[in-house]
Amino acid sequence: MQKKMNWQMLAVLAIGLLCLMPEAALAAEHTPLGERLPVWSIIPFVGMLLSIALAPLINAEWWENNQGKTAIFWSLVFLVPFTIAYGPGETIMELFHSILLDYVPFIILLFGLFCATGGIVLRGKLRGTPKVNVIILLIGTLIASWIGTTGAAMVLIRPLIRANKWRIRKKHTIIFFIFLVCNIGGSLTPVGDPPLFMGFLRGVPFFWTLQHLWQPYVLNSAILLLIFFIMDSRAYKKDLADLGGKIPDDGEEGKLRIEGAHNFIFLGMIVLAVILSGVLTKLPMFADQATGEVYGLQLYEYGGEIVTWTYLSILRDVVILLAAFLAMKTSSEKARAFNEFSWAPIAEVAKLFIGIFITMIPALAILGARGASLGLEHPAQFFWGTGLLSSFLDNTPTYVVFFTTAASLHAHDVPGVMTTLGLMPEHILMAISAGAVFMGANTYIGNAPNFMVRSIAENADIKMPSFFGYMGWALVFLIPLFIIDTLIFFLPYAY
Repeated sequence: MQKKMNWQMLAVLAIGLLCLMPEAALAAEHTPLGERLPVWSIIPFVGMLLSIALAPLINAEWWENNQGKTAIFWSLVFLVPFTIAYGPGETIMELFHSILLDYVPFIILLFGLFCATGGIVLRGKLRGTPKVNVIILLIGTLIASWIGTTGAAMVLIRPLIRANKWRIRKKHTIIFFIFLVCNIGGSLTPVGDPPLFMGFLRGVPFFWTLQHLWQPYVLNSAILLLIFFIMDSRAYKKDLADLGGKIPDDGEEGKLRIEGAHNFIFLGMIVLAVILSGVLTKLPMFADQATGEVYGLQLYEYGGEIVTWTYLSILRDVVILLAAFLAMKTSSEKARAFNEFSWAPIAEVAKLFIGIFITMIPALAILGARGASLGLEHPAQFFWGTGLLSSFLDNTPTYVVFFTTAASLHAHDVPGVMTTLGLMPEHILMAISAGAVFMGANTYIGNAPNFMVRSIAENADIKMPSFFGYMGWALVFLIPLFIIDTLIFFLPYAY
């Protein structure tokens, strides 16, 4: 009863604070929402993040049973006073943007990849030695830019977990997998990570990131793989000693072979659907080439703004869902059982991220409206600004905000790339791209596959660090690496 009262008091307090917003709502309707919102309107978003971070530490069993309720609670703490202050019209508009246009495609993509990779089985003798683990991490890092960080993570995380099932010390392997495969590996093409795809849609050439980010990509990957090999070698020796010097037999014999390889067709369908949803906007049948408006269903209009669910988005999501359906229909239950396939990881991501997407509405609005006033001019500032915010906010809209901010500098007569927003200085664009992709590894919520990999690992009985515990790993291994990136690739340059 006391706990229930505490939650109610917290809700009343938060709503009371947020209800001070009507004063800001008196501003003219054409004033951007981010300029009308007070900074402390991000309280529900902070509450959502703290719940993810602290609730499992305080009461893990309660958290497992109340994740969805927590997401609903913080969403209502934001939505109720926001609706009172700004009216149902603006609330519906923001929900359309956040849920229909952002969250739904996000969760459909994860769902499709989750289903398509669940039936891919790597059979044969695979033991989690330091050499084998490094090879798996290296392969994942190499393919992430070509099938996406989520695709690479979903293809390789289960074989990695199975190879290390006998290991006693193995959480570091999953953590470095998140660092490399789920984040840094996706930095070379627009397919690798959604933020880079947003740049591609705004005129950045497809292979621009490959040409300009390959050096930090190679440096970061090499350093992390070397550190991991040293750590894993030490852990491997301790594991062997604890097990009497012999690796347990898991019953698997023979050469490595892939079962369910037809699922790569469905994986290819998903990746192709994502690529075409951006590329086809350059065709007159899908978009007005003069204005850039993409054709679609006009769902809602408020204050002169229209929410359009584009035909390309609908087509993309239908193809992804079709691929997921075909993957589940054609993959054997035996294969999924071998992979210890469970709906729990995708369900956890779906429940928590809907709360994140709703409560981060004011944070993104404020950043979008006031980003140009942050005083960012140097590539190093853009690298850390984009990166730190991408660690806690969705890195795709964060990339877009800083991309737009950089374009507002009106640079000229400098090395750069011509985008739809104007000339983008080369090293600033590098900084924004690297910051959004690399620093998504700083937290579990920095990039979508981070959280899913953590959930799959925990579902396989691997005890992963808490939210803050994982940040501690990032602080030790990633932040020094990003400082090196700054000193070599960004600090010496100015536009």
